[in-house]
Amino acid sequence: MSLKVYNTLKGKKEEFIPIHEGKVGMYVCGPTVYDTSHIGHARSVVVFDMVYRWLTRLNYEVTYVRNFTDVDDKIIKKSNETGVSCTEITEKYIDEFHNEMDTLNVLRPTMEPKATKHIRHIIDFIQMLIDKGKAYHVEGGDVYFSIDSFKEYGKLSGRNPDDMRAGARIAVDEKKQSPLDFTLWKPAKPGEPFWESPWGRGRPGWHIECSAMSYEYLGESFDIHGGGKDLIFPHHENEIAQSEAVFGCQFVKYWIHNGFVDINNEKMSKSLGNFTMIKEVLANYSPEVIRLFLLSKHYRSPIDYNEDSMHEISLGLDRIYAFLERLEETNMVLKTKKSGELWAGFAHAMNDDFNSAKALGLVFEAVKKGNKLLDRTHNNPEPDGCETLAQVYTDIQSISEILGIFLVNPTDYFKTKKDKGVADMAIDPAMVDDLIEQRMTARKDKNFARADEIRDQLQEMNIILEDGPQGTTWTVE
Repeated sequence: MSLKVYNTLKGKKEEFIPIHEGKVGMYVCGPTVYDTSHIGHARSVVVFDMVYRWLTRLNYEVTYVRNFTDVDDKIIKKSNETGVSCTEITEKYIDEFHNEMDTLNVLRPTMEPKATKHIRHIIDFIQMLIDKGKAYHVEGGDVYFSIDSFKEYGKLSGRNPDDMRAGARIAVDEKKQSPLDFTLWKPAKPGEPFWESPWGRGRPGWHIECSAMSYEYLGESFDIHGGGKDLIFPHHENEIAQSEAVFGCQFVKYWIHNGFVDINNEKMSKSLGNFTMIKEVLANYSPEVIRLFLLSKHYRSPIDYNEDSMHEISLGLDRIYAFLERLEETNMVLKTKKSGELWAGFAHAMNDDFNSAKALGLVFEAVKKGNKLLDRTHNNPEPDGCETLAQVYTDIQSISEILGIFLVNPTDYFKTKKDKGVADMAIDPAMVDDLIEQRMTARKDKNFARADEIRDQLQEMNIILEDGPQGTTWTVE
């Protein structure tokens, strides 16, 4: 099956055929670095990390660009409130973003341009728009893009400019030719950062940054532009208008947008007090649990972050690692490098618009079947079973490289989880081991009531027991 992607521009899935054979140009809108990143940022980054990995696996030479917006009203406001320079603020949050994304096992893009390092490119781009009659400079130093100069405005979001004008609640700005015209360059106010330009000292508007930087690194037209659904309008709509107005050709072939992260079935919002930061989530869950959660739904669907769902995700990850541990104990996992049915199904799901939810469902089904096979044969399957299980093991290793999950040695995974749980819950490991020993003795003596009592006691301490051929192991829930 060839790769198919859902193109927001067309409102349907399309076969992916890059502009240049064997090469893919991809631009994804990165964060505005004025504050700590939240779980919604993490979803977008992890989703497009998965896309990047899969395109690379399909042997495309991918140029992946993800920008930082490091000049913005919010950054300036924070600088004025704190007395810290804009540069110090943005560098702090860029470093924090990198540290968090590295922890989440996100690959670095090919390039990560900053808006402030591309002011000359932005000014040149604006000048091209003015020269073509698509933008205009007004007294005071503002430069605006003329919506009326681009007849296809609204084609990405499906909005009609006439309807927007009729229902607009936009404060009248006498300097604008139309209330919908948007800012390309704004004059600097006293105390604000600025750059010299043909229109006076000022700074760029938000939308023009991405048009200028994508042109610098990917050219007039490229294959994929991504980001959250909240960017469809006005940001991406304005990017299309700017870029296509200048070059007269299609700006982006495929537009890909990920869905939102809700918190306990509510839209994430600072006013609701549910603005969940990545650092908070990392304090409670392992990076692999977070990645598994973020990829557990199709990227275009909304996903709800809550304690119950994270608990289920954590248990699911445990099941996969427990299965991998069982396989490694059989000493048969290196007997084949051939892929099997799991990889074939996984690849089919990924080629169907990067359907990680379906792909993960196949992994869990394979683990379930594999455990049953091991149970029936007491961890010593027949040769055909060995071949099947070895292929599953190989397939999961390949899948881990695409999803960025299941990468840890199973023994290390459970040890780390136990150590963290012991520290977090102030559990005495020696006491737990003693209770497990008492339980084993009770079972040998067929005192099952006492054995169950001990298990219940451990469960109240959030201790999960796993009985296996090698004995009983435990971890902290």
